[in-house]
Formats: sequence, structure tokens, C-alpha cells
Amino acid sequence: MALSAADLQRRHELEGAPDPFPSLVDSNPAAPAPSNGHIDTDSAEAFPSLAPAPAAVSKTPSSGWGAAPPRIRATVSKQPLISESFTIPAVDLSTAGKDGKPTSLGEVMRQVIAQYKVKIEASTNQKSRQTTFFLKSESQKELDKAKRTLLALLSPTITLVLPAPASTIPTIIGPKGSTIKQIRDQTGVKIDVPPKEALQTNGHANGASADPSRTATPLPVGNDDEDEPTIPITIIGPQPLAYEAQALLNEIIASKRSRTTQRVRDIPTHILPFIVPRRSKFQEAAAGSDVSLTLNQTAREITVSGEREGVRQHRLLTGKGAEEIMAKSKCAVIVAKLEEPGDEITVYGRAADLPAGLGAVMEKANSAYIHEFPLPGPINVSRQLLTYMNRVGYPKTLSAAHPGISVYTPHPATVAKAQVLNVDIVGDKPAVDAAVSEVSALIGKLYGATKEVAIDWLVHRIVNSNKNAKKIKGFHDAHNVLVFFPPESEEQSSVLLVYDPFSPSASPSPVDKSKSLEDVEKEILKLAKDAADVKTSTVPVDKKWHEFVVGKDGTTLNAIIGEDKTLSVKVGAEAGDASTEDIILVRGISQDVDRAVKEIQKIVEDAKNDEIVSSYVTEFEIDREFVGRIVGAQGAGVNKLRDLLGVKIDFSTDPDEKEEKTSKKKKAVHQKAKVKIVGRKENVEEAKKRIITQADRLADETSEVLKIPHQYHSGLIGQSGKYVIRLEEKYGVKITFPRESAENGEGKTRESIKPDEVLIKGGKKGVAGAKSELLDAVDFEKESNNVIKFTVPTRSVARILGRSGATINEIKDNTGAQIDVDKASEDSSVTNIAVRGTKAAIAEAKAAILSISNQVTEETTDSVHVESRFHRTLIGAGGQGLRDLIARSGGPTDPKVQAGLIRFPRQGEPSDEVRLRGDPKVVARLKAELEKTVAGLRDRVVLGVEIPAAQHRVFIGRGGQHLNDLQAKTGAQIQFPGSRSYQSVGEPENATDLADVEPANLVKVSGPRAACEKAVEELKSQVKPPQAEIVGSLTVPLKYHYAVTQQGNLFRTLRSFGVHVEQSKLPQKPAVPPTPAPQSDSSARIDDADDSAPAVEAQWQVVPNYQDAEAGESEWTFKARDQASLDRAIKLVQDAVEHAEKMTHVGFLTLPDRSSFPRIVGSKGANVARLRAESGADITVSREDSTVVIVGSESAIEAAKNAILKMSSSRPRGRRDA
Repeated sequence: MALSAADLQRRHELEGAPDPFPSLVDSNPAAPAPSNGHIDTDSAEAFPSLAPAPAAVSKTPSSGWGAAPPRIRATVSKQPLISESFTIPAVDLSTAGKDGKPTSLGEVMRQVIAQYKVKIEASTNQKSRQTTFFLKSESQKELDKAKRTLLALLSPTITLVLPAPASTIPTIIGPKGSTIKQIRDQTGVKIDVPPKEALQTNGHANGASADPSRTATPLPVGNDDEDEPTIPITIIGPQPLAYEAQALLNEIIASKRSRTTQRVRDIPTHILPFIVPRRSKFQEAAAGSDVSLTLNQTAREITVSGEREGVRQHRLLTGKGAEEIMAKSKCAVIVAKLEEPGDEITVYGRAADLPAGLGAVMEKANSAYIHEFPLPGPINVSRQLLTYMNRVGYPKTLSAAHPGISVYTPHPATVAKAQVLNVDIVGDKPAVDAAVSEVSALIGKLYGATKEVAIDWLVHRIVNSNKNAKKIKGFHDAHNVLVFFPPESEEQSSVLLVYDPFSPSASPSPVDKSKSLEDVEKEILKLAKDAADVKTSTVPVDKKWHEFVVGKDGTTLNAIIGEDKTLSVKVGAEAGDASTEDIILVRGISQDVDRAVKEIQKIVEDAKNDEIVSSYVTEFEIDREFVGRIVGAQGAGVNKLRDLLGVKIDFSTDPDEKEEKTSKKKKAVHQKAKVKIVGRKENVEEAKKRIITQADRLADETSEVLKIPHQYHSGLIGQSGKYVIRLEEKYGVKITFPRESAENGEGKTRESIKPDEVLIKGGKKGVAGAKSELLDAVDFEKESNNVIKFTVPTRSVARILGRSGATINEIKDNTGAQIDVDKASEDSSVTNIAVRGTKAAIAEAKAAILSISNQVTEETTDSVHVESRFHRTLIGAGGQGLRDLIARSGGPTDPKVQAGLIRFPRQGEPSDEVRLRGDPKVVARLKAELEKTVAGLRDRVVLGVEIPAAQHRVFIGRGGQHLNDLQAKTGAQIQFPGSRSYQSVGEPENATDLADVEPANLVKVSGPRAACEKAVEELKSQVKPPQAEIVGSLTVPLKYHYAVTQQGNLFRTLRSFGVHVEQSKLPQKPAVPPTPAPQSDSSARIDDADDSAPAVEAQWQVVPNYQDAEAGESEWTFKARDQASLDRAIKLVQDAVEHAEKMTHVGFLTLPDRSSFPRIVGSKGANVARLRAESGADITVSREDSTVVIVGSESAIEAAKNAILKMSSSRPRGRRDA
């Protein structure tokens, strides 16, 4: 029987494992997997028979307690919960929303949770902006789908270009595009392979790419491979999925590279003469392959170039590789098990498929470079290193740090027997070499930094409990040592200690490592000693009571073991006593064992008592016709009684022999059924009482059919049946209305009732009450369910309905009537309307509808030709222009009525007709006003005028007052550059005359021509002629820049003089030196008993101001309107430079908190300003922390500091001591 790679994975429990090259050895010792080297014809799994096979008896594994048997396993296998976590560096929600609408991370998570059966939690690091997601699911498939959906929704979309050798393109695409489609479906990205025609037109004459970056696969330095043309493949999609698709394509490209080059470098000089003569033997080893050997005598290097079929890699032929071979060639490949290494590979398949299968095996085996990294020994040290690497996820970390490689550690099944443990690193050789170097560095740090501590596995859970979690975590903080407990299922009595090599505080000294490990060993052994008070107790319990101790699905036993699971309980044969099964073995901590034994004995005692109490039996008879109703659909009724009262109920409807003989002669009027109830006496009697009561109620049951017209049925039933359900519950009856009529005219119900009938079933009293109330409801429906139908003109229906049904809904709410408007055909001139309700409501609703219809009938329509360029102007902002136009015409003020008066063509329609509809008089006035307004717009022109940008502010005035006055005076609209309507006004007519004018100086004037010309003349008359600028310069040292500029205040002062400053260079270093480290000693506290101590705890640190200041000078250029302003500005800067020279020190005053800052700053900074003036120092109060920075001379900053401390220690006014 041929086994696929997927079958092999499932057989060896490797399905869903992250390792793409898993071991083919089953990790479960109780069910050993068949060898991959041959097919076991006796295997019931490989060759299942059609006959049922007896259940296999599993062998009891040996226990870690020596003679004691292993602890109990779960009696029912529970679906394992699969979890996975991953981190997204930066969440991108730009593509996650629908229709361009923004969304949030929570909405995306809820969307994925609703789509897949997963649980998602997210944690965001605000500093690094990284978001970590934790996913849990019972299905690996659902978990993978949810993860890909999250990555697609939250990752930025990128574009990658992958240069692929031309020879690999057919393999990438696959038969009928199957391969590339599979990659697209798996990753969800877009993959674009250009057509041949595009490549021929863009390629070179020899077909090679001119860009060196388009080489398909990077080769080592001194590449000897022949150049091959490359094809650019474009990948577009979410970032992680795009990189995944790129890796899949790279695997295909690597598998199809036909040639490879490998080098043997640095051959010793005394060895080289013995290698050269053996050239022929090396070529014979290639088995006829096209292989060439090249010797570089100077570099002592031999280069081997040729076909890749010369190397076989078993590691690539398992797991995912085996699946690919099966999909490609329909053949299964089986390699030797890891514990039985060999060169033999077995390929199974049909005879016609075997050649393709062998080719696929060779192709896959030669697809990547593999480096075997042996972990240093002895073997126990190698196992410790391997355990650490697996527990911290180092293979994944290494793969992420070196894209393009995969890292595989030995399978757990082989670790115990192996004498040498290897870590396999697979990928391109340069990347593999870099990874090998990193692994070597890690091993160097780990060697001598691991230690195993022998601790009984049964106490691991206690030592590693929540109670000790803080203490175990403290081992890393205090000693830099990590503690790894083995999985509980392995029952391994050892704990691994590792001196963390990645910690910033890790010491390279072997002595420090050894001392830290020993200290932690002592601490953890002490914890184990405290938890190791273990004993074993055997409880004699008859086998028939074992099920009560275990409970349903092991629930009772789990409750006895407890949440911490520090007990091992073996029941019956599992206890390992060959002489008897009537025992229960309990092993664990002494205190818990005593508790468990008492609970087991109590459960057994209760079970014995319950058997005695629950043996009461009663039998009675009921009419056989009621049995089905009492039992209920699928036993629902009797099951409810059984569960509620804990009794066993059996119905016997088979007649005895005497009854059968009698029935042949004469049909019995009432046949009986026997009922037998077993259980506790009280419960049995209660169950009997309930069954007899229900039978009596069924015997009293009657039915009645009421004649009710079908039109009233919906009103009697109510929304979702609420009215009829209330009647059924009130009177304990069943009311049946006919459903949709069948072809024969009868309702589709169990009972045969007509469309105008209603069936009531139940007790006689209940039927009578329900009938009376139902007939009263019919009378009410007849009164309130009147219907009237009438017609209205079809063209008035839109007005009757209103926008989104607003008008018709308002009529319904006001009248309380139900209104149905039929959908009329296009050629129909009238539309039917049905109104349902009371007579008064019907009359009111009809009057309102006809009133609207009559208004539409009396309306007239007209149109005005208006060019489309005037539409926006007429409508105005938010429709204000139309409202003003209607108001000027004496139209209605109601917005609802105004909405239909004027209709402009929709955007995109090639029409200039504006339609008017409404009262004939209003339409006439609107038309006249509209034509008048349009005539004024047609006479509108746009003129331009040059006004220097520096004078625009003067023309506009404060709050636009000057501009508004000018527009009101001239009747034209004036638009300055930068206004919102500047671009929409259009180009000025005199644009050719103003072609040389700067755009910032061009002002547009729009309106009637006469008004525009008047406004242009007015503007020109107010333009002031430009004045010549006076220029001066001054050299300012860069180190004084911040002190001189005073955080920009200097430049604001200079602008008030009318002076503009340009600087040739700006400083790059900060204004003041960085804050020094806090002092170790602290000042006195405010609550000290000594009154002479300072009242406020503060730190004072002084550093030189310009010690590390930036060297160099900056040339300041001053531009002023007149010489006086220039001289004044230069004098101001020179004084500031002289003042900066005196600011030689910087003091950092750190207060205990910011509570005194309001007093220091004062109202609007009054106190700080006063301190600056009195001390001559520059004072800056921080907004982020409690530090005050003081800059000035040494005496000035000291005076400022004392004044601030005095202010901060003074008690605010208005406060008194308690």
C-alpha cells in the first residue's frame, strides 16, 4: 500500500508541526510506528481488514518511582487546545477598513474571531510600537487561517521583485498554472510573471539581464557559474505574506538550478601533492555526472563545478518535502528512521510513475545546502544545550535573523539514544555560514553555563507553582540563571539550570557562571525538599465501585486529584497488582494522600448506601394511547423526569398472551400500558404522581374548531405569535391556525383544517376560556381592522412617500393607520393605496394622502436655461443661495416645501436646464428672479491687479474690515492669494498683461465690469511704493546662539523694529549641557524632626555652560527699512552677546515633586520674570519633570536657586495646620 507524505505525517503525529523536516519516528512509546524502511504487511493500520479487530492492550510503561506504577492517564481524550503567538512590528490599519472607512484594531480582531473558531488576545508595547497577538484554537487549520487573515489586515502592502532564472519559469508556473495558483491561495498575495513577448522586447541580445541584481541565486565570491537570463517576478501583498511567497518561490528556484559550484579552501601545503594525482578517482566518484575540477595552486583551493545530482540530502525528503514529491509525481518516498541511518531511499508508486518519482526525489534532494553542527559533548552536556535551544525557541530566532535558512534540531525520540547530537542548518551557503558562526558564538557562551538538578518529577508542579513563581523568577534577577522544568508528561526527574547568555548583565567568567548555578541549585533543592514529603497508600475497593470513584469522563477522579495535580491515582488493573483489581493506589504528598483516601472511602460508602436506598420499585398502568404524549418527541418528556428526579422509567406496551387472545375475539375499548419506575422511594412516588396527573389531563382533553375569516388571523396571532402564545400559556391549550394553502385548499397542518378555521385543543375548561377570549379578539379585529382602497395619480406617489418614506411614516404615526402603497407599472397613470385600521384612522389618513395628491395635481412646471458654470454660484454654500433666491421671490419658508421647487441638473449631466415646480404664482416669480440673477452673472468679469504681498495684510485689515468696506464701496468681490475661493474665481481677462507678475502679488477682482474697474483703480491708488532696504552684518559665536536668541524672543523683537535677520549657520548641539546623573546622597526630608534642616528635599548640581559648546561663528545679516532701525537691532544683539558671555554656569535644581511649581511660576509667569530680573539669570521650568534649569554667572544662579527654594518651602496662603 503506497503511503503519502501526509499519511506518514499523521501516522507519526507530526501533523501541524512547525518543523518542515520532521522525524518519521513516533514519539509515543505505547504505539511504536512502523519502520520507514519497509512496509509491515501485518500492520492493521497499513492494511486494515474488513472484520472487527479486538482492542489492543497497551503496555504499562515503567514509572519514575521504581516499583510504583505510573500515575493515571485521562480516561477520555480531550481535544487539545493549540496556541500560537506572533508579533507585528507596526500595525497598519490603512487597508483594513471597508470602502476606505477607517477601522480599529479591536474591530479587526472581532471580525477574525467571528469568521474563525479562535480566541485572540493582543498586547501592544507603547514604546516599541510592537503588537503581540496570542491565538488559541482547537483546530490548527482554523488557527492558521486566522493568523493569515490578521497579517493580511494589519500589515502594510509591499511590492517585491524576484529575479528568477528563465529555466525555472515553467516549474514556477506549473501545469496549467497549478504551482503558482497554489502559492497564491496559500499566501493570498498577487504574483505577476511577465509574458514572453514583453521579455523578448526588453531583453538583451544574448538574453541576459543587464542589471547584476537580477541574478537568480547569489553565488560565493569568484562565481564560476555560467550567466543565465533572469525573469523579474513581481509579488504584491501584505508584508509577512509577501516574504512567505518569496521564500516559496526561492525554494522552487533553488530546486531547479541545474549546476552548482563548491570550493575546498586552505588545503595544507604538505597535503596538496597527495590530492592532485587522485583527480581521476574523484571524477569516477561522480558516477558519470558532468563534473569539472579546477586547481588554484596559489590559493591552495580546489573548485568543483557540475550537476547537483552528485549530492543527496535525506533531510529534504521528509515532511513537507515528501508531500511535494507526492503531489508532483504521485509517488511516496520513505527514508530510514533516524535511529537506523542509512543511504537507502524507497520510492513507492505505480510503474508508470516511478521514473518521475525518482526524478522528483533527486531534484528535491539537491535543492539546498545542509550544514550539520555537532553540539559539544559529553552527551549529557549536549542534551542540556539542546534542551535550552528548544525551550527558548532558538531555531526560530536564528531563522528569523538569517532569512532564507531553516534550523532543525534532533527529534525527541532520538535524543535519549544518540551519542552525538547535531543541529541541521539548511539554506544558501552564505546564509548558512553566517548562521553557523552565530551558533558557534552561542555555544561558546553556553559551554559550562548549564547544570541539571535531580528533583523527583512528581514535585515539579509544586516547586513550579504560582506560590513559588516570584521566587523562581527572582533567580534570573539575582543570579542571571534560567530554570527549565521538563514537560509533566515525560515524568523526567531533572531540572535544567542555564546561565542566561543573552542577558546584558551576563558575566563571561566561568567562575561567576559556576557560582551562580550552584547558588540557584541550593535554593531550588531547598524548595524541592519542602515539597517532597511523598508517600503511597493502597485503598481496598471492590471493582464494582470503581466507576463511582472515577466518575463520568473522569470528573470525580479529577476533583479528588485537585487543580495542582500533585497526586497519582491508579484504579484497578492500573495499580499494577497482579493478584487483585479490587484496589486503588494513591501516591503523592503525604497530606494530599490522606485527604484523597478519605474522599475515596466516603464516595464508596455513599455509593453503597445509595444502592440500598435507590432499589424501590413501583408498577402501575395508564391508557396506551397516552404513552406517546407522555414520552414526548424523541423521549424528551420522560428524559426530563429521569434527569429531574433521578429515577429509571420503563413503559411496556406489549400485550400479554391473555390479552392477545381476547383481542382476537373482541377489540378492547381501552388498552393499557404498564409503567415501571425504579429509584429512591420519595422520587419514585413523585414520578408516579406526575405521570398519572399528566394521563388524567390527557383524558380530559377536548378540541373545538372555530370559524374565523382568514383576514383576521394575522392580527390574532400577533408579531412572532406573541398573542396566541399568551393564550396558550394562560389556558394550557394548543391553538392551531392554518398555514399557506395547499393545492387541495386545505391548510398544511397536522390536523385537517380549512383556511377559515382555527383549532383549539386542551382541557375542557381551558378550551372554553380560550374560545371565549379568541372570539372577543375577533370582534375587536372586525372593528379595528377596516380596510379601504383608493387610487391617486402615479406622479404624486413620490411626494406622498417623501424622502426615505418620511412623509408616509409621519401620516402613519399621526393617524395610527396601516398604509400600503402598491408599486405601479411604468405605463400606469394611477396607483392603488390600501389603508387599514379604525374607521376614524382610515378617514384621517385618506384625507392627508389626498391633500398631498391634490397639491401635486395643481402644480405647474417650468424651466430656465442657465449655463452650468453658474450653477454652483446660484446654489451657494450649503444651499444658502437657493434659500435666498426663494425668499426674494416670496416663496415658502418650510424647508420640506422648498426642497422640490428648484431642480438643477445632477453632476455629469450634459444639460443646462433648471426645472421649477410648484404653485404657478411662485414658479413665475422664481423664474423672473432667476433670470435676473443669471443676467447679472453673465455680465461678470474677472480682472487682475498687482499688489505687493507685503501690503496684503494692510488691504485686508483687522478681521477683514478694510476688505469688506472696499467690496461694499465698489460692489465687486476681491480675492487675495491664499483665500479659499481664489482658485475657483477663474483666470483674469488681463492675464496676458500680468504675465510677469509674481503669483503671490496677483489679486483677483470679480463682479460686474464697471464695479471691477472701479475696485482695480481704488486698489492701485492705495498701493505704497517699495522702499530700499538697508543691510548690515554682525558675527555671533555659535556657542552663544541660544542665550542670544532667548528661545526666539529676540527675533520677534527685531521684527517689531522692522528688521529681518538671516543666519549663515545654525548650531547642532543642544542649548544647555545634559542633565547630570542624580547624586547618591539625598538631602533632608520635609518631615524631619530637626527644624534646622532644609524644609524641602532637593538636589542642586552645577556644570560649566560652554565646556562642550559648539565651536565656530555665524554671520548674521540684518535687513531694515532705515538706518535707525538697523543700528538699534545691531546694538540689541551686541548687548545680548555680552550678556551671554557672562552666563558661564548652568545649575540643575531638582525638587521632590511639581507641587510647588505654580508658586514658582506665578500668575502668567510673573514670579519667574521677577526672579530673572532680580538675579540676572535665565530660569526655565521643565514641563516633563521636576527640574528647574538656571543659566547665568555663578553668583546669579546661586541667588536664583536660593530664591526658588525659599518660594517652594513657603506655605501657601489660606492653609492652616490641622
